[in-house]
Amino acid sequence: MAAYESSSSDSEFHGENAEDLSYADLETLPDCLLSRAHELRALQLDHNNISVLPPTVSIFNRLIVLDISNNNLSHISDEIIKLKQLRTFTARNNRLEEQSLPKDFGLLKSLEVVNFSGNIFETLPPQLAELRRLKCLYLGGNRIHELPHTIRNLTRLQVLYLGGNQLTDIPAEIGYMHSLTALVLCDNQLQSLPPTMIHLQRLQSLTLHNNQLSTLPTEIVSLNLVELSLRNNPLVKRFVQDLVYNPPTLLELSGRCVKIEKVNYTSHDLPENLIRYLDSAQRCVNPKCKGVYFTSRVEHIKFVDFCGKYRLPLLQYLCSPSCTTLKPTVCGASSDSDSDVDDARHRMRRVLLG
Repeated sequence: MAAYESSSSDSEFHGENAEDLSYADLETLPDCLLSRAHELRALQLDHNNISVLPPTVSIFNRLIVLDISNNNLSHISDEIIKLKQLRTFTARNNRLEEQSLPKDFGLLKSLEVVNFSGNIFETLPPQLAELRRLKCLYLGGNRIHELPHTIRNLTRLQVLYLGGNQLTDIPAEIGYMHSLTALVLCDNQLQSLPPTMIHLQRLQSLTLHNNQLSTLPTEIVSLNLVELSLRNNPLVKRFVQDLVYNPPTLLELSGRCVKIEKVNYTSHDLPENLIRYLDSAQRCVNPKCKGVYFTSRVEHIKFVDFCGKYRLPLLQYLCSPSCTTLKPTVCGASSDSDSDVDDARHRMRRVLLG
């Protein structure tokens, strides 16, 4: 994922309307630079000693790219919102936190790339969710412990880098970010992923190493991933070998017979609590098995092979230990129709369980 971090290497830095003042021991913007402010399109100020982006930054009103990484930056002046043409803003490895950003930072509607990696954000600043044209957002190496539900507004975002934070879960709203092609969540404390990730059909790279994942949502097999990183998670450190199975009660055995034999019943035949119980039946994940279960299910791990490149365990629920002796296939939604089984077999060309 290193290639995604290099947002300050844009071609604008190599033109005649660019200025590179990196490693210049600057503490503020020099007067000689201010005299060229109206002609500059790219300004590189990384690796200096600038602690506050001063108000004079507003006169660089033609800037497209601004890089102020590796400074002592703790505050960004409100005047930055006057840079209406700014498309790439990089401020890596500073001392920025949520309060460091102007409250109107979201008015920079032209921003497409924002890089705040290596700062001290604890939450995602709400202003960032207002940048509707944003394509790449880098927030790696901060202290972020949760994501706001407003992240759903970033529908054009293609790259989201959140590695090296303190996230314990991902909100379901991530499913609205349909343009995502790369999602980096490594080096966090994630224990699960939302099933809404099934909607990320453009996602190609998913980085999950160094988390606390013991299972993955079965919906992940529907993604067209070409890169998947899972190392150093419980699900690849070990996998379940023993079936977890509680013998079914007489109630469950009776309920299974009713559902399997498709016995008709109405509210006149059975009490309401039994009807609710029968309606809670779940289909066995194995499409060749017509069985159902209620509470006495078998927990079993199957490995998924992504085109021969990646093998990962997914938790399955079976109605009986004997189901593991049948050849498993990818199972869709619960249904008795043959079309679901045919669809599962079609997907077997791409994803195999075994």
